[in-house]
Amino acid sequence: MPNPTAAILVIGDEILSGRTRDANMHHLANVLSEIGIDLKEARFVSDDEPAIIDSVRALSKGYDHVFTSGGIGPTHDDITADAIAAAFETHIDVREDALTILKAHYERQGVELNEARLRMARIPDGAELIDNPVSSAPGFRLGNVYVMAGVPSIFQAMVQSVLPSFTGGLPILSETLRVERGEGDIATELGALAKAYPDVSMGSYPFQKDGVYGTNLVLRSSDRVRLAAAKEDLIKRVQHDA
Repeated sequence: MPNPTAAILVIGDEILSGRTRDANMHHLANVLSEIGIDLKEARFVSDDEPAIIDSVRALSKGYDHVFTSGGIGPTHDDITADAIAAAFETHIDVREDALTILKAHYERQGVELNEARLRMARIPDGAELIDNPVSSAPGFRLGNVYVMAGVPSIFQAMVQSVLPSFTGGLPILSETLRVERGEGDIATELGALAKAYPDVSMGSYPFQKDGVYGTNLVLRSSDRVRLAAAKEDLIKRVQHDA
C-alpha cells in the first residue's frame, strides 16, 4: 500500500523576493519522511489571494495532506486565513476559542490586544485550531489543509503538535554514495540501476570541493532490504573502474 502524500504551500512576498530564506519546506520534508508520508510537491506563491485560493484548491484535491506556511499574522498582508476560507467557500470571523487564547496570552505579557492582533483570532467556520506553544496565536486545520505560521520556530512547533493525528506509512530510508566521478561518467550505470530497481528512488548531485569533482548518489526507499541491495549493486557498477 503506498504511503500517504503531502504538499506544502509557502506563502509570502518576502520569500519570493529573496529577503527571507525558506526553512519550513526542508523541515517538513524530513519530519514527514520519518513517519512515512511522502512530500510530493512544494509551491511558492506571493501574497496574492487568487493565487493562494487556486493553489490550495489544486493541492487539496491532489494530495492527502496540505500544509501552508506564512500569512496568518497581524499585518495587512497576512491574507492566508481569508484565502483559505474563500477556497473552501466558508465564512471567517473572530472566533471565541481563538480569542480566549489570545486574550490570555497578551494579558500575561501585559500587552494590549489591539485591532491588528485581533486579526489572528479570525478563523474559518468549521476549522479546528492548531496549538501554537511559542507565541499562542493558533493555526488551524480545514479539511485536509493545515494552516501554519511562517516563522520557522512556530511552524516547527505547530507541525509537532499535529503529528500524532497522522497515520503514516513506511518511513523513507536513504543511502548516499560519494564517488569522485562526474555525472556524465556514471549516467549509463545509474540508468541501468534505476531500471533494475524501479521501487528505489535515485538521484545524482554533483559537487566540487577542495579541488575534488564528483557526484553524490542518493538512494531512497521504504524497503530496507531493497535499498541495501540497490546500494551494493550501485557500488559495483560505478566504482569498478574508479
